Amino acid sequence: MKVAVLDITGKETGRKVELSDDVFAIEPNEHAIYLDVKQYLAHQRQGTHKAKERAEIAGSTRKIKKQKGTGTARAGSIKSPVFRGGGRIFGPRPKDYTQKLNKNMKRLARKSALSLKSKEQSLMVVEDFNFEAPKTKDFVKFLSSLGIENKKSLIVLGGTNNNVYLSSRNLDRSEVVTGSELNTYKIVNATSLVLTESALEGIESNLKK
Repeated sequence: MKVAVLDITGKETGRKVELSDDVFAIEPNEHAIYLDVKQYLAHQRQGTHKAKERAEIAGSTRKIKKQKGTGTARAGSIKSPVFRGGGRIFGPRPKDYTQKLNKNMKRLARKSALSLKSKEQSLMVVEDFNFEAPKTKDFVKFLSSLGIENKKSLIVLGGTNNNVYLSSRNLDRSEVVTGSELNTYKIVNATSLVLTESALEGIESNLKK
């Protein structure tokens, strides 16, 4: 599959690149995408939630009333969960949400996500570019030239570029990452995917392994 290469103004350069069928034209495996996205979201959780149980509450341990003759339920401690300010029953505890997923499944998920974007024609290839200085205005102009200024977009660079990254940081609907930071969640979460030529080469060489 061939795709026209665009310049920073959104115009065709007259060149085309061949997208690898092994990466951008496979039969998408939706279950692999689901597992990879599920793992990514699970790993965003810190797992530091904690509630105090009755043994951890600060308070007196004396028996607050006599055992019998009160006409109400027996009670042994003010720290009991049935009293206001008492401990919590079966409250949350610190937990590790890490999930395991083998490399082949993660690779299949990324290729499936890229193939979906290619099939939906939501993928563009632009030549490598840079800004003279970090300016959000220049980045918005770049998005407008591609017609994606009002869409949730993901721009993938071949390597670190501070000027481009800093120019995009104030925009909620756009994100700039390098090819090594690309993952399945970021691909499927974006409406439009923009790859630079150097990023495309790196992605194909990595996913063909």
